Amino acid sequence: MYSHGRLALPDGDLTYVPGFFSDPVSDRLLSNLSATVRWTQPRITIFGKQVGSPRLAAWYGDRESVYCYSGLANQPLPWFSELLEIRHRVQQYTDLTFDGVLLNFYRTGQDSMGWHSDDEQELGENPVIASVSLGASRRFLLRHRSSNHLPVHEVTLEHGSLLLMRGPTQKNWRHCVPKMRNQDSPRLNLTFRRIN
Repeated sequence: MYSHGRLALPDGDLTYVPGFFSDPVSDRLLSNLSATVRWTQPRITIFGKQVGSPRLAAWYGDRESVYCYSGLANQPLPWFSELLEIRHRVQQYTDLTFDGVLLNFYRTGQDSMGWHSDDEQELGENPVIASVSLGASRRFLLRHRSSNHLPVHEVTLEHGSLLLMRGPTQKNWRHCVPKMRNQDSPRLNLTFRRIN
């Protein structure tokens, strides 16, 4: 049903599944989620200054799934139908369970995500991050934490795609979503996680 591939990533485990959701389903989910999610613009600290995050975000999940990142303790908002629909498909495909989802809304190509790893303590030793992309295609870059001779890897995350990061990926790699010129269309990203 899906055209998928495991990507060659030393010290990591990455699988990209384009067309995980059909275009009509992806269009519906993008429209409904953009309007329904309770978006906020988190305040983050950069060089000692408090600034607005360069994207909008929201954390949804089971009641006990409090998620701490960037110095913020995020209390989960309750699941609603579209999020449960996406989670069900992702869990079916991965044969895993997820109790929370971090949503990021990139309003234009000027919204971005800096270099980081999803390696917070509550995600456990080798977390599985299941990332669904809706809307405009964006570049997703990966850079090894310690082996400077390894090249930066790039994946274009397309509308309706799924990216799975497993095993030691978060321990060994950082990733980012850089700014893009001449990109006026929004992108919505859902990263499903399991809080230990």
